[in-house]
Amino acid sequence: MSAAPTPRLTPATIALLVIPPLMWAGNAVVGRMMQGVVPPVTLNFLRWALALLLMLPIAGRVLRPGRDGMWPHWRRFALLGLLGVGCYNAFQYVALKTSTPLNVTLVASSMPVWMLLLGRILYGEAISRRAALGAVLSLTGVAVVLSRGELDHLLAVKLVPGDAWILLASMLWAWYSWLLVRPKPGTEPAHIKADWATFLLAQIVMGVLWSGLFAAGEWLTLPPLADGAHHIQWGWPLAAALVYVAVGPSLVAYRCWGAGVARVGPAMASFFNNLTPLFAALLSATLLREPPQLYHLAGFVLIVGGILVSSRR
Repeated sequence: MSAAPTPRLTPATIALLVIPPLMWAGNAVVGRMMQGVVPPVTLNFLRWALALLLMLPIAGRVLRPGRDGMWPHWRRFALLGLLGVGCYNAFQYVALKTSTPLNVTLVASSMPVWMLLLGRILYGEAISRRAALGAVLSLTGVAVVLSRGELDHLLAVKLVPGDAWILLASMLWAWYSWLLVRPKPGTEPAHIKADWATFLLAQIVMGVLWSGLFAAGEWLTLPPLADGAHHIQWGWPLAAALVYVAVGPSLVAYRCWGAGVARVGPAMASFFNNLTPLFAALLSATLLREPPQLYHLAGFVLIVGGILVSSRR
């Protein structure tokens, strides 16, 4: 991508950047529901394997041998597939085994900070005062939602090993987002990048290879079960969960995220990622038949305020 993305927000760009957090909030809910139904790393592998099958009729041409395919540039797509497909959600599913949803979403809300720091370290991007203030506002909004407006509840949070997994996942996702808009010269063919379907499938193919390798390692470490017990509980709940996570959080969300990052850059896009815990809170409230509270509105105002502050020139 030769032209630097403009930080100007339009209604279309806002829609592109709001859809992924909504889908990913649903992914977190489904991931919690699938604990005990399927091992977490295996869930990630099944998710992307299904997404691969769905994308083949649309963009299978990218897998053809020759100069027009992805294989001459396999290193580029292997790295993107490792970070965005093989690691991020696998680490999130693993985190949900030992950490609470509160801790996972709270630690993941550090995403804008890692975006800014990696941009500064790897690409020399200056951190403006508006970006720093926007990060503080967004993080405050997330904290308000997760603490239910009570400081004591937030201070009572205790970190567990799962929090380290989601922290690592957040750092890798920040790196992945920067790689989307700052490829090394000659590593990404223009005809593939110009077509979202072929660009996404090239990542998924390599990501499925990575996640399959990780899933194989997971099965080597699973404890033996009693006779008649299985590590995977096959049935309609698992099938429905796989369809959702393969279509919504995978294909739709990744398509919108890639297009949104290309328009405004990864640093600004990361502020929209902080809408994920807000949407997760609202979805949880809906599933539990609990009406939204005042702190939901306060958190939404702070998060959106952080986005607006950071996006102003």
